Amino acid sequence: MKIALINMSDCSKKILFLITCLLTVSCSHDPSRVTVTDLRSPPKVTKGQHIVHSGETLYSIAWLYSRDFRELARKNNIRSPYTIYPGQKINLSIQRYGAVTASVAPVSRPKKTVVISNPPVKKHTAKSAAQKSTSFSSGGWQWPASGKIISAYSLQTPVNKGIDIGGKLGEPVKAAASGEVVYAGSDLSGYGRLIILKHNSSYLSAYAHNRDLLVNEGDSVKAGQKIAEIGSTGTTEPKLHFEIRRDGKPVDPMGYLPGR
Repeated sequence: MKIALINMSDCSKKILFLITCLLTVSCSHDPSRVTVTDLRSPPKVTKGQHIVHSGETLYSIAWLYSRDFRELARKNNIRSPYTIYPGQKINLSIQRYGAVTASVAPVSRPKKTVVISNPPVKKHTAKSAAQKSTSFSSGGWQWPASGKIISAYSLQTPVNKGIDIGGKLGEPVKAAASGEVVYAGSDLSGYGRLIILKHNSSYLSAYAHNRDLLVNEGDSVKAGQKIAEIGSTGTTEPKLHFEIRRDGKPVDPMGYLPGR
């Protein structure tokens, strides 16, 4: 009789264990409960919603789901400077634009045709904008740390959406290009103390696992400026995890950084 009770107890434990495993699996789709390893390489999320937590910014949320912050802003009617609040729900569904047609009232032709040349200022402005974009895509970047690369960019398992640069605790982390600090905190699991810089409307860069953050959100920084110190927050060894994203999509930093 005692043996039967012991067997029944073991069976109950096994059932309880299976139930616990099922509950764990069902919760794994919640980004806030995903393990550190999984969060470092999440697939692009195109449905559902995100509830804003204290300390998060639209940029950090977009970074977490591999989305373009401008796309999320349009979808959720959030205007610049993209202020969000704890408890706010961010719709992650992809905005699908259909063909738009509009009726146009007939316009009578003018009696005289007047030709107006484009003002030189507009030509210069367009050229400057193109040059600025080109400079970010083909150069203008600096190494954020002086150590050796210990993990390269890869979209194959194990996925790494940036590069990992080895270093010692306290060594400087520098801005790879001039920009604005749009996130500085430790709310993104797997990144430790993280800084995200916005360089222009297309390019962002991130610096993770820092020991100390030396800049705050809203600060303007120059290329080469020390913004943090190498640490081991969110990881097991001192290193800098560095990413560049263009229009929300990760790109290989080695295609942008100068040769050593």
